[in-house]
Amino acid sequence: MNTDSMKDLGPLASLVGVWEGDKGADVAPSDDRGTERNAFRERLSFEPIGSVENHEQKLQGLQYSRKAWRLGEAEPFHQEIGYWLWEAAAKQLLRCFVIPRGMAVLAGGPAEAAAKNFTISADVGSDTQGICSNVFLDREFKTVRYELAITVHGPDSFSYKENTQLKVTGQKELFHHTDANTVKRVG
Repeated sequence: MNTDSMKDLGPLASLVGVWEGDKGADVAPSDDRGTERNAFRERLSFEPIGSVENHEQKLQGLQYSRKAWRLGEAEPFHQEIGYWLWEAAAKQLLRCFVIPRGMAVLAGGPAEAAAKNFTISADVGSDTQGICSNVFLDREFKTVRYELAITVHGPDSFSYKENTQLKVTGQKELFHHTDANTVKRVG
């Protein structure tokens, strides 16, 4: 991809490539609806898709995938696929993704073109940056808010903190399902 095309990606240009990290920390609901903590490794891949035009709206995008494995396990415990989109005119980042547990999320937030730190979010019930879950998840582990903060440390490393707030059946307080990791460029 040429330099001008990378510039068109705004803050997403830093993410292009393949990344791995093995120091992930996951806090999630356990099978008995308590709390479990998992150390994990993961692989993320971000590939430019070029310009996406929607009438007068012009987006630049990345197709991405993510897989995460608990340390010592061969099968992934988390997978997702989706798109990251940058709308330069509105200075907006969007991330739309699906998880094969029956959930889709469209999260977004403001960002400057040269940003190395950015945050996106989504709320259940929002018409523009929302969350949609299958019947079981909606009833038992309803996601009410999703937040993601990314910090780019340089050309070969970035970290993230993710907070998925769940309304778990039988619990009064929201459960904060969190994930965090620092990943390094491998390709």
